[in-house]
Formats: sequence, structure tokens, C-alpha cells
Amino acid sequence: MDPHDPPGEPGAPGPRPVSPLEQALHAARALVLADLVAREVAEADVVSMVEESVTHRRWWVEQWPDGAGFLAGLVAQDVQDALLERHGRWPLCPVCGTGDPHALEVEPELGPDPHWVCHKAGVKVAAVGRLGGAVPS
Repeated sequence: MDPHDPPGEPGAPGPRPVSPLEQALHAARALVLADLVAREVAEADVVSMVEESVTHRRWWVEQWPDGAGFLAGLVAQDVQDALLERHGRWPLCPVCGTGDPHALEVEPELGPDPHWVCHKAGVKVAAVGRLGGAVPS
């Protein structure tokens, strides 16, 4: 195999398939990054927090492959915790216009289909990855 062969030519390596584990990790990363961009906090140091979480969660999901569907919520929580330690609460609740600013929480804490929820108002604000078009329900 010559690495200089153009794609599709004899001897050219084909694309490597992406494993379901990597697909789940990439999807979780993309969803959390979308929320960070929507709330205008996707600075380089914050994106590094996402990468740290994905690295940590890669090991976690290798140990428990059935947890792949929970990755988006777990990465969102990891980033939320890291942001709280370094920058403050995130994402701030867009529902409650009065009182002290407070952060949304991810529900379920460990489960599929994670959402950002305001516990004060008792509403789902948006699915993880959808803060840009958040309409409370």
C-alpha cells in the first residue's frame, strides 16, 4: 500500500469506520458545544473543558458501553461543574426574570434524552444541544 495513491486507486487505504462509541462521543461534544455557542461562552478555555470531559467519558463508556446514550447529559454536567469552579453558573435560566440568577440543571442526571430544566419554575427549557432555540415547556 502506497500512502501516496489517490483515494479509490488500487492499494489506497479506505476510510476507517467510526465506532458507535466514537459517534456517541462526537455527538455529545457537538451538543454541548452548540449550547456553549448559543450562550456565547465557547471561549478556548471552555472548549478545553469539553475536551477534558470527553476524554474522561471515553474511559467511562468503554467500561459501560450501555451508557453511550447518557453521554450528552454527562458531558453537559461535567462542563457545567467545571464552569462553576472557574467562571460561575452556566447556563443561566432564561425563564425566571426576577430573583437571583440561577443555573439550569440537566435531567435526568443519568439517562437518555437529557434536558436543561429550571427547577424554580418547574419547566423543561431545552434539550441538551438546543439552548439556541430554547422555548420552555
